[in-house]
Amino acid sequence: MVSLSPETWRRLLCRSPADADVPLFGPLLVPSACADDMFVLGRLAQSLDGYIATPAGESHWISGAEDILHTHRLRALFDAVVVGAGTVQADNPQLTTRLVEGPNPVRVVIDPARRLRPDRRVFQDGPRTLVISTPDAPGGDRVGQAEVLRVPAGPNGIDVESILATLARQGLRRIFIEGGGVTVSRFLLAGVLNRLHITVSPLVMGAGIPAFDLPALPSLGKAQRFGWSVYPIGPDILLDIPLGQGA
Repeated sequence: MVSLSPETWRRLLCRSPADADVPLFGPLLVPSACADDMFVLGRLAQSLDGYIATPAGESHWISGAEDILHTHRLRALFDAVVVGAGTVQADNPQLTTRLVEGPNPVRVVIDPARRLRPDRRVFQDGPRTLVISTPDAPGGDRVGQAEVLRVPAGPNGIDVESILATLARQGLRRIFIEGGGVTVSRFLLAGVLNRLHITVSPLVMGAGIPAFDLPALPSLGKAQRFGWSVYPIGPDILLDIPLGQGA
């Protein structure tokens, strides 16, 4: 499990764009004192009209440079960064903390059917990487340099609570769900997110891949309403939304 010294925490906070950002990171640091508790943060960056990518999957870059820096800082504050197979296929990310001071998290790729090829950068080098797949998915125990962990299937793919239990057994309890929209939505729907960071950028795309993939509600009366704090982050705004118990 990644453990940061108080000095490292302070250095990370001092590298925030402004002192006003410290309240944004404070709630993320408090749960670190509770070694037995899971803390799960979901994260998305979207356009003003609610899209995270073009219809073809292009998402670089909807948000600005300051927001990208924020994402790297979040990675440094968590034990594991989790993404879905679609994000790895479309963006070929590295999922490292190369833009900020701080440790790299364990990289976790949810790929239930093992559809990703081992030529993706996340499987080639860098920090420890885990692939989460179902027990009956084809393939062996590794994808490139990544280790494969088998997790039971649920009604919407791999069971989210089983994923978190599997990561906890690996000593990974502070979990950053970085994307994409389907993956964050699955964790939100399961009720396991403690917090959401949603960046909204001032651009209108007209069409694309929506930020959230959730079932339709029968009426507005069934909708959940949340409180939030709003932070300017370069040309964008970031919504910090507490969700779960202990958030």
